[in-house]
Amino acid sequence: MLEISGLETGYGKKQVLFDLSMEVKEGEILALIGPNGAAKSTILKAVCGLIPPWNGEIQFNGTIINGITPAENVARGITFAPQGSRVFNDLTVMENLEIGGFQLPRKEAKKRITEVLEFFPILKERKRQDAGRLSGGEQQMLALARALVPKPKLLMLDEPSLGLSPNLVNTVFKKVSDLNKELGVSILIVEQKVRDVLEICNRAYGLKLGKVVFEGLPTELIKDKNRIKEIFI
Repeated sequence: MLEISGLETGYGKKQVLFDLSMEVKEGEILALIGPNGAAKSTILKAVCGLIPPWNGEIQFNGTIINGITPAENVARGITFAPQGSRVFNDLTVMENLEIGGFQLPRKEAKKRITEVLEFFPILKERKRQDAGRLSGGEQQMLALARALVPKPKLLMLDEPSLGLSPNLVNTVFKKVSDLNKELGVSILIVEQKVRDVLEICNRAYGLKLGKVVFEGLPTELIKDKNRIKEIFI
């Protein structure tokens, strides 16, 4: 579904990705793990069009998407839930979801929001509530739901566990797994909660200083603590 070949990019004059190649297969959950500064989030930003590739090629379903804008990528089927500020606090849950469907015709957006809310019953109950009054876990659910409104083929998540308690982390990861299994959406997830994400992903890439240092099955890493240490040290 997604194929990246020889990708190099960065910020200003600082290069942070070096000759990176990877792929996401249709229907899988692929995890990107590694220490802070490994440029994991940069990969997601390059794919969705927030930063331009300097060299290399990004293909989505056989089409080169280098230089494509984020809005065009949403229309192609790529959505991105960034870390940090997850929701618009002063808007209601419903208004946040409507922003997710801004590119769709009104009737289609309304239908999609209805379908998405069936998958997130807690949001359905609170759809008229301001998003800023939701708990941290509920806000993360809203960020996921908003990214699902355009009916993506590829959903990219940047540290969905950030700032959540252990119980809420488990809830969010279960929901991510359910989205993949029940809706068939492919998921590319950057995550620092390594053992949690390895429990739900199909494959994993380990990154260090902008380069791939591991590619394989999550079971390989779960069984090999030293290999995980090598990636993070």
